[in-house]
Amino acid sequence: MIAFIIRRVGQALAVILVMTVLVFFGTHVIGDPVWMMVPGDATQEQVEQVRREFGFDQPAHRQFLAFLRDIAQGDFGRSYVHGGPAFALILERMPATLELAFAALLMAVVLGIPLGLYAGLNPEAAPARAIMAGSILGFSLPTFWVGLMLIMLFSVMLGWLPATGRGPTVSVFGIETSMLSLEGWRHLLLPALNLALLKVSLVIRLTRSGAREAALQDYVKFARAKGLSRRRIVGVHILKNILIPIVTVLGLEFGSLVAFSVVTETIFAWPGMGKLLLEAIQRLDRPLIVAYVMVVVMLFVTINLIVDILYSALDPRVRLTGDTA
Repeated sequence: MIAFIIRRVGQALAVILVMTVLVFFGTHVIGDPVWMMVPGDATQEQVEQVRREFGFDQPAHRQFLAFLRDIAQGDFGRSYVHGGPAFALILERMPATLELAFAALLMAVVLGIPLGLYAGLNPEAAPARAIMAGSILGFSLPTFWVGLMLIMLFSVMLGWLPATGRGPTVSVFGIETSMLSLEGWRHLLLPALNLALLKVSLVIRLTRSGAREAALQDYVKFARAKGLSRRRIVGVHILKNILIPIVTVLGLEFGSLVAFSVVTETIFAWPGMGKLLLEAIQRLDRPLIVAYVMVVVMLFVTINLIVDILYSALDPRVRLTGDTA
């Protein structure tokens, strides 16, 4: 087990190093940020002074080595636009994005698993066919269009929910959250539903396929032969056995909820990391872009590492396969 964990940690560090190289050189080909930092009537001498001050006159490999040194010290540079440390700006917006991602993941579990179980255990029923058709729509409809339609229906036409903003927040251990008040949930509901739509469809299809496969297993047939109730068979023998792959996929999908919340945060004016990233791209704020991408990469790698370790602990076959690889 220890050898398996060490191997996975080494692979995670290698992935982070490779992504660091790609992120650095990728962001250095999207334009010259110096022109965003000087006034329009700046002279060539002023432009060169700013270029020297920020180290843009150095060769790319020297800039990269300086970038690695700063990252090792926890310094991702200072935002060209906001003026503050880029990493601190990301951390300031992170609670709002994580809150949105957690709410979307909760919706995916609460809606997806029961609907998927029903569709898997009653494949020929009309409601089950409607559920699967709805899951196809969830995969197909673009997020930005669904978000606009949600605003049009629930905010403009019905007036039930607010269209934009995060709502009032409460500080818990220094972290601002809007999930502890009714008004906060009213602001959170629409963007979380918009972000969760694809994940709900994914969970429905995963649960349905797992339930249909588990229902044909011998242990389920034996439970029926013993006369156990349908509720006990579904809750103990079917659901318990299909939760491992579902939880594994959901753990990885949580990273994608954080990383790909840009569209949802922009549509609903949600003050999270995604909205900050879009503003940074529009203004060529390299340190902010790099800090965001590196935070997301580290989040993905960390979640993947935790899921691998937990999965190997739950299923020894995975650990043994990894040890012999």
